[in-house]
Amino acid sequence: MKSITIPKGFKVTPEQFEQLAYAEQLARMELTKEGELIIMSPTGGTAGGKNFNLYLDLGIWNRQTKLGQAFDSSTIFVLPNGARRSPDLSWIKLDRWNQLTQAQKDGFPPIAPDFVIELVSPSDMINQRYIDLQLKMQEYLDNGVKLGWLISPSIKMVEIYRLNQDLETLNNPQTLSGEDILPGFILDLTEIWY
Repeated sequence: MKSITIPKGFKVTPEQFEQLAYAEQLARMELTKEGELIIMSPTGGTAGGKNFNLYLDLGIWNRQTKLGQAFDSSTIFVLPNGARRSPDLSWIKLDRWNQLTQAQKDGFPPIAPDFVIELVSPSDMINQRYIDLQLKMQEYLDNGVKLGWLISPSIKMVEIYRLNQDLETLNNPQTLSGEDILPGFILDLTEIWY
């Protein structure tokens, strides 16, 4: 397989982004509101296992409550600011999801999730990527996401982002509450921390 290097700041139009995303199914990509193309590296085994446990916990709760639609990291959302983003895990209330047309649901849904999770890998902690993840979390809020968790397993820390509230940082929490966004959802972090 031939690899390409994308220069930092490389920009494409939303239409070009869609063509790239559908043509190259192996790469995870995002597009910033400024049109900068971001190519994300594949997930390693440890992070993939942690992501799976997050999917499982949210998925079981969602199946039992039937309150919304959950999504994995391969789903790209078109945010109100024009960015194309794919959170590691996301969820949308059923009434909001059902307002979309079938074509919108089948493509890149033009909607900000109600809830997102981004999982920080160990390499993200030592470079600009962590700051980029914090900015991405703020972008989610700026576009209508109501609750977001930035989870850093290597240091057992969670940053909680809430719409119209200050950032809250928790050190080594054992559980997280979905609050009134995901009523009754409690995430046990045992499998994430170890």
